[in-house]
Amino acid sequence: MSGAVGRLGVLGLLGLLGLLGRLRRLRALGRLRAVGLLGFVAGVLAVLAVGCSKVSPEQAASLAAEGYYGHLARGEYRQFFEGRVGADSLPAGYREQLLAGYEQFVAQQQHAHQGIHRVSVSNAQRDTLTGTVNVFLILAYGDSISEEIVVPMVERGGRWLMK
Repeated sequence: MSGAVGRLGVLGLLGLLGLLGRLRRLRALGRLRAVGLLGFVAGVLAVLAVGCSKVSPEQAASLAAEGYYGHLARGEYRQFFEGRVGADSLPAGYREQLLAGYEQFVAQQQHAHQGIHRVSVSNAQRDTLTGTVNVFLILAYGDSISEEIVVPMVERGGRWLMK
C-alpha cells in the first residue's frame, strides 16, 4: 500500500507542476489574476492531501507481520526475533533459546515441506477491545502445501510487533 501511496503522491506532484507551468503561461498572458492562481493551487493541494490517505492499522500490521515471517523464511532469525513485543528486555540465554528454536522450526519445514517459499497476507482484523490486529498469513511451502496462521500484532511506539 505504501508504494501505491508513494506513486500517487509522485504522480500528483508531477501533475501539479504541469498545471502550475500552464497557469504561469496563462498569467503571463494576463488571463489569470494572482489571487485566482493561489486559490486554484490551494484547491489542488487539498484534493491531493485527501487522495493520499493514511495507512490503516490493519494494513500497517499486515505489512509488518508479512515482513517478519519473510525474515523467518529466509533464515534471518534475529530480524524475526526483533519483531516480538519485549524482545529487547529478554535475558540473553532465553533469547538464544528462541533463536535456536526458530532455526529448528525452519529446518523442520525445509525437511517436511521443502521450506517456506512465500508468505502472504490473507486478511487482518482489528480487535478494539484488546488493541491488537490479528493478521492472517498464508505460508506457501515448496511442496505446494499452504497453511494459514494467525499472528496477533500490537503497536508499540509507532511500530507493529508480534505479540
